[in-house]
Amino acid sequence: VREVRPDECYHLAAQSFVSYSFDDEFSTLSTNINGTHFILAALKDLAPQCRLYFAGSSEMFGNAPVSPQDESTPFNPRSPYGISKLAGFHLVRNYREAYNLFACNGIMFNHESERRGYEYVTRKITSTVAAIKFGHAQELALGNLAARRDWGYSPEYVHAMWMMLQQPLPDDYVIATGVSHSVRDFVELAFSLAGLNWEDHVRTDPKFYRPVEINELRGDSSKAQEFLGWHSTVTFEQLVERMVEHDLDLEKQAHR
Repeated sequence: VREVRPDECYHLAAQSFVSYSFDDEFSTLSTNINGTHFILAALKDLAPQCRLYFAGSSEMFGNAPVSPQDESTPFNPRSPYGISKLAGFHLVRNYREAYNLFACNGIMFNHESERRGYEYVTRKITSTVAAIKFGHAQELALGNLAARRDWGYSPEYVHAMWMMLQQPLPDDYVIATGVSHSVRDFVELAFSLAGLNWEDHVRTDPKFYRPVEINELRGDSSKAQEFLGWHSTVTFEQLVERMVEHDLDLEKQAHR
């Protein structure tokens, strides 16, 4: 930080796999909370003019009492990951108010793309669909198919991050599409795009259920729409299609 003297800092690094956070709470809390604190302290001391974006998460809402969730919805995290992100959220607010840092929290709902890690359920679905289509796999094991999430397209969400740091004053914003779908919806669409019947290949496995399940997360990004001029444009159907087509191409290239 001392050498670079950044104008903008996007703090996205974290242990961000929710299921893993239940297996290793200590590592998740230490990495996510301390890592955020170190960055804030370094910027305060060495680059106080730097504008900071912190990647918060819809997991901070947990089992929220209302849906959709916006910036005024009470937080109720139900995973070590969600707890760690909420701690980071409050650290950012504290540094903004106590030290006058230009620091923004983005409360990001699920955002996906062709670059999503294979351990995450969306990419697990699309990559396995491709493998099944080309005869290199037979089944897909998943957890709670009824869980509902608000899925958007990552490039649009990254643009929202940048937009936050271009404002005259720092603030916190929910970034979401406002529409939720179930894991079953994602599965059914992904398989149908490949010309497959999902019920022939998908089974549920209790080991993929979380110790505490969250039924629905759906965001209200009205504030971002009003003050940032940000809107999501890629639909759920377009998102799934892009991911499936990408993984079909990868599978085809890998087995030429």
